Amino acid sequence: MADEPLVLGIETSCDETGVGIVRGTTLLADAVASSVDTHARFGGVVPEIASRAHLEAMVPTVERALKEAGVCARDLDGIAVTAGPGLAGALLVGVAAAKAYAYALGKPLYGVNHLASHICVDQLEHGPLPEPTMALLVSGGHSSLLLAPDITSDVRPMGATIDDAAGEAFDKIARVLNLGFPGGPVIDRLAKEGDPAAIAFPRGLSGSRDPAYDFSFSGLKTSVARWIEAKRAAGEEVPVRDVAASFQEAVVDVLTRKAVRACKDQGVDHLMIGGGVAANSRLRALALERCERAGIRLRVPRPGLCTDNGAMVAALGAEMVARGRPASDLELSADSSLPVTEPHVPGRTHSHDHVHEISKDNLYS
Repeated sequence: MADEPLVLGIETSCDETGVGIVRGTTLLADAVASSVDTHARFGGVVPEIASRAHLEAMVPTVERALKEAGVCARDLDGIAVTAGPGLAGALLVGVAAAKAYAYALGKPLYGVNHLASHICVDQLEHGPLPEPTMALLVSGGHSSLLLAPDITSDVRPMGATIDDAAGEAFDKIARVLNLGFPGGPVIDRLAKEGDPAAIAFPRGLSGSRDPAYDFSFSGLKTSVARWIEAKRAAGEEVPVRDVAASFQEAVVDVLTRKAVRACKDQGVDHLMIGGGVAANSRLRALALERCERAGIRLRVPRPGLCTDNGAMVAALGAEMVARGRPASDLELSADSSLPVTEPHVPGRTHSHDHVHEISKDNLYS
């Protein structure tokens, strides 16, 4: 246990300041400071507000994570941080903080990919990832099918959304139904009381000539919005629970169908689902049903590890350390469009030149 890498991870890609600490594949702390309530009155995340919230929350959240884990900062083997993709300003706060901690502590720095981190977090609950791993990542900004022969160096995109992400569609339909923000949890809750077969909403990119693994939710979003508008224009009451259930079923039907197909086509006998939408109860239930029918093992982290968090970043950072991947350097910059094919951003010199003597006399030594 003591020989496994002890890594602190910082996640600031959107509206939550996450700081996690792991030792190997064991989660020691997962501290989160969310600004979602601040954004709710705007109906979505406001980048500038998110960046300022990260600035205010960073140091207290790091200190809370260290206390929760019962470790000293000087005992860390590395600092990992989300370098991208995400909101540029929000990412910059996290990257700047991680570089400051790494410099002051004399520890190696690892800039990692947000999407690869969402895959790696499953190790904290279900043990080492099989290689290769097929992953379905669904969140407010991403809907992707990824094949990862090696989570630290080889992640291959199989398919992605060509317009709205699944989580984005949930938020937009919730707004049309006046359900508030974020939309995912409330639609999930209301859908349990509705009929998923009540309204025949379209399934995007499901035709025989459509891309096998790509997703599209813009047409579904428009169809649902127009159906609601037509009801209101006719002076009829909108059956909110049935709309929520039917809309949700259309989304998860496509997600799970394509994910299982990808596993079969690639000869992978397991599927990992991650990202914020992976907390959706219907997505989990339908995925399990279809995976069991196809002889595929399903791995889904508990809901708290599906949303953005520092634990997932620390998990990938620990894997980088364990496999001897090169650290980043102090020239590391945030990249809002960092491709998933780059699980981490190695330094140009592949050395730890940023480890300075100053660390011996700093407040954390």
